[in-house]
Amino acid sequence: MQTIKELIKKSQNQKTKKLAIAACEDKELLKAIVEAAELDIIDPILIGDIIKTQLIAKELNLNIEKYKKIKTKDIRESAMTAVKLIKAGEADFIMKGLIDTSILLKEVLNKEYGLREENLLSHVMIYEIPSYHKLLALTDGGMNINPSVEERISIIKNGTNALMRLGYKKVNVACLSAKEKVNPKMQSTVDAKNIEELWKKESVQNVIVEGPLALDLAISKSAAQTKGFESNIAGETDILLVPNIEMGNGIGKSLTYFAKAKSAGVIMGAKVPIVLVSRADDYETKLNSIALGSVIS
Repeated sequence: MQTIKELIKKSQNQKTKKLAIAACEDKELLKAIVEAAELDIIDPILIGDIIKTQLIAKELNLNIEKYKKIKTKDIRESAMTAVKLIKAGEADFIMKGLIDTSILLKEVLNKEYGLREENLLSHVMIYEIPSYHKLLALTDGGMNINPSVEERISIIKNGTNALMRLGYKKVNVACLSAKEKVNPKMQSTVDAKNIEELWKKESVQNVIVEGPLALDLAISKSAAQTKGFESNIAGETDILLVPNIEMGNGIGKSLTYFAKAKSAGVIMGAKVPIVLVSRADDYETKLNSIALGSVIS
């Protein structure tokens, strides 16, 4: 895929999915939900403070009367209700509304009725960057703080699973560090090489993992040629795997605010995708993320 527009189109060319929104009382969120519903991407289930939600909708001149609504007494009950709807087969995926991520994920991981799988939960952001020739995924810049080598293998699996659901037949993964040579004093280079070697044992034919790679080598074929660096994925990377949340957060925010990239984000690793974006994100990013979650689900 080259653009977010293609993602939106793909989400429209499938069965409309039921989206459970935990704590729906948010302006930008409501605008995105209504537009996604009008595009036949989702059939929303609004969960939370319904009176407040209706007042917001009236203020924004949005018609939400035809959507299913579930009133809850607090945000924890909103999260629990959304998760239980998935468990009961009454919704296809979940979206985080005006609620702390930790509260929602606590319900997602509840041992009694949650959506826990064997995989680690991890965040996947997909960016449309004006200076790059296709969509670029970044993981994990929003959830796992300092994942181990083994945890990063799970993060790769989550990221490649997301892209495969979008229709990718082959995925190139770059394990980022500050340089491409292994340096015992720079742990991220050691880890990246270990991840590359461990991935070879996975015997996944259509997923190439290389590391360590500096960012310029991962996204620029000419940079690799200039440095005389041999790579199978330089300039054709689909997923940037970061060693820690600081690098992921920094790259992600730089893409958004400096490069004016469009984006979409979900949490992978549970039984269904969880649409999770920042409260600071505009409604367009929220709409894109709904489309992403819809296709993956």
